[in-house]
Amino acid sequence: MQDLKGKTIRGALARLLALAAGFLLRLGSLMVMARLLSPKDFGLVGMVTAFTGALGLFRDFGLSSAAIQRVTVTEEQISTLFWINLSLGALLVLVTLAMAPAIAAFYREPRLFEMTAVLASGFLFNAAGIQHSALLQRQMRFTALAMISVLSSIVGIAIGIGGAKAGYGYWALVVMTVVSPLVATIGVWATTGWVPRMPRRRIGIRSMVHFGGTLTLNGLVAYVAYNAEKVMIGRFWGPDAIGIYGRAFQLVHLPTDNLNSAVGEVAFSALSRLQDDPIRFKSYFLKGFSLVLGLTLPITIVCALFADDLVLCLLGPKWKDTAAIVRLLAPTIAIFAIINPLGWLTYSLGLVARSLKIALVFAPIMIAGCVIGLPYGPQGVAFSYSAVMTGWVIPHVLWCVHGTGISLWDILLALSRPLASGILAGALALGVQLMCGQFISPLARLALGSSVLLITFFGVLLFGTGQKSLYLDLLRGLKAPLSTAEEIPLSPV
Repeated sequence: MQDLKGKTIRGALARLLALAAGFLLRLGSLMVMARLLSPKDFGLVGMVTAFTGALGLFRDFGLSSAAIQRVTVTEEQISTLFWINLSLGALLVLVTLAMAPAIAAFYREPRLFEMTAVLASGFLFNAAGIQHSALLQRQMRFTALAMISVLSSIVGIAIGIGGAKAGYGYWALVVMTVVSPLVATIGVWATTGWVPRMPRRRIGIRSMVHFGGTLTLNGLVAYVAYNAEKVMIGRFWGPDAIGIYGRAFQLVHLPTDNLNSAVGEVAFSALSRLQDDPIRFKSYFLKGFSLVLGLTLPITIVCALFADDLVLCLLGPKWKDTAAIVRLLAPTIAIFAIINPLGWLTYSLGLVARSLKIALVFAPIMIAGCVIGLPYGPQGVAFSYSAVMTGWVIPHVLWCVHGTGISLWDILLALSRPLASGILAGALALGVQLMCGQFISPLARLALGSSVLLITFFGVLLFGTGQKSLYLDLLRGLKAPLSTAEEIPLSPV
């Protein structure tokens, strides 16, 4: 627990810097690939990944989170978990290969067979690095993880763009998807220097497997809830429609997915070590929650107000139909910023069974909403998706925080400050753009509106709502002397 605060803050900074680099890389690759490839190319890959994404939840089986959440863990346990993960990865390769004909038949698209077979290899690459990555997280070596993440993205994107320019079409996207996890796994092996031992029985991993299994089932149910609409659109409206919808969804959630992943990775590691210290636990959680909200709400407002200019500048004119979907999905950015941190809360406290129950209730509601919107095309589905998420957010918060020492009032108070700042900043930015926008280009208009929004938002947030102390506290933590990485807490064997 020594220097936990400093390590948490520096780890968060490292992950946020990696987030910024990763965001720029992914955004740049999206801009380039959107101009080199057609909506149909993206749609074909999206059809396959809607299925392989669900299977991908089993490659980990929640065992990395189980290893991180435990206060102590032995090397024999970590080694055994490694071999379990690798076996699951190999099994998923075989299952995916067996599903390839069915996926091609479901969409009535023969090209999906070979694509599915190639994408299957990614499961094995991912599985081989899961426990090595978990070791780095336990040691809170987030700078190393950040560098590996950025490097793997650069290599994958470079190969993808090269393939697209060479005329390989959707295969460029397929190869890019497979190469990145391979490079990441090589990176974590080289960084940890850890070689797993042979697996052993009766070493106390049953509870960890139970934790991981429940977590995986929860992730699977949530994945189905959040991604079933893509399967529906692909099946009933075709590859062009899912290509358009998929790019809108990616554009909306690209920054926030990275943000929640980066901050959540650090927060989960820190909160797991504070689960027996409720006062510090609450303080750490609410600070992390406020940080995510403060960084997410401006993105929500930009997508809602400036969707047309955003799509035109980032994707190009052939993607203009994406703008309406971006605007309809914009509210979900803020809603995920509220919901996702509650996962840190429940998982770090070991409340995975509660999370599973929540997902089992929410999934049929979301799927039913998307079915209602499906006859109206991608825009109807996007509207239904946002409407269901908006109606669900309060019940979700109440269920998650029950009995944890954190109340709904704590969540609403943390939300109120960035929300008030966002409303004021959005109104001012929209007014400035309406007055000046007709005289300048779309790129200049987007830059002007976004700049006014960000300056106003953070000005009000820091100096008008009392959030200045939070960010100053983070800066003071960064100035603390760097200490050596925390060793893995190992129990005697």
